[in-house]
Amino acid sequence: MPKIKTKSGVKKRFRLTASGKVRANQAGKQHGMIKRTNKQIRNQRGTTILAPQDARIIKKFMPYG
Repeated sequence: MPKIKTKSGVKKRFRLTASGKVRANQAGKQHGMIKRTNKQIRNQRGTTILAPQDARIIKKFMPYG
């Protein structure tokens, strides 16, 4: 059987944790920081764990983890 290819956009943007959750960058941080509040900028640092509904979609595109 042939191997399933991983979606190239997904391998650049998402990683799996040891327990199988999907880790992603925070949304809304690319530009326009001047109109965001300081609290919003502070809370969007680092990465976040995706909701299970979104993680299920992402895991289809990364069959081997």
